[in-house]
Amino acid sequence: MRKFTADKSAEGLRADVFLSKKFPKFTRSSLKQLFKRGQVKVNNIAAKSSRRVHPADKFTVDDSLLKKIPPALDLPIIYEDKDVLVVNKPAGILAHSKGALNSEATVASSLRSKINSSLSGNRAGIVHRLDRGTSGVMVVAKNQTALHYLQRQFSNRRVEKKYRAIVESLVKPSQALIDAPIVRNPKRPQTFMVKSGGRPAQTEYRAEKTVSKQGKKYTLLSLKPLTGRTHQIRVHLKYINYPIVGDPVYGHGDGQIMLHAYSLGLILPNGQKKLFKAPLPKTFKGFLE
Repeated sequence: MRKFTADKSAEGLRADVFLSKKFPKFTRSSLKQLFKRGQVKVNNIAAKSSRRVHPADKFTVDDSLLKKIPPALDLPIIYEDKDVLVVNKPAGILAHSKGALNSEATVASSLRSKINSSLSGNRAGIVHRLDRGTSGVMVVAKNQTALHYLQRQFSNRRVEKKYRAIVESLVKPSQALIDAPIVRNPKRPQTFMVKSGGRPAQTEYRAEKTVSKQGKKYTLLSLKPLTGRTHQIRVHLKYINYPIVGDPVYGHGDGQIMLHAYSLGLILPNGQKKLFKAPLPKTFKGFLE
């Protein structure tokens, strides 16, 4: 429990702004969660984040949530050296939390003990992101130098990424390049869509196998995104009318999305060129049998 008394310099500030000065490591959006949970009281009364501060106001803040450390996951490690970690991220796990106040275990929080203290925050060490539902190869930097080195490779498109996905129906043609620009969907800002004038996006695909289940056909695709737009593969496959099985946003499913980051090729900070692979998860194998 923390207690603060406002002085004249705080007069007129919003309560959340006042607290952000007392807890500089946390964003206002994170601190608002304390207000919503009734963990901030002003003069012994639960306060709203928008409340204006008056001199001599007495703040009592239950900061236990700020100190809560998420449990560490036992992530499968594919490779490790002094600069990087490469893991096989399970489906259902976030790469990093969306805010500082989060008790859910993520890739970033689970590897915190292996990351240099110069990298801070809820995204410490995260070079690139896989969606929660996507499994597969992720590289994590252990220090600032490695982080910048790897991020440059991703931004300069010098990294080779390959995915596997199971999609609805029999895919025709069996091999093609999807070249379709992507924009944020104004009606659903958390999602994206194909639209002229958007950011260029290209995805190569090749059909690997076709299976039939309960009278329906499905195709296992190998995919190579040539650009790195958010949700790119999912958006592109929806655009050509072959949505990924289980995709709750761009498809028809409400279960696990059948998308796996199969391999990642890059140059490590030590100068070695490496190709890392993660085998298909059991859910994929079970679906394909």
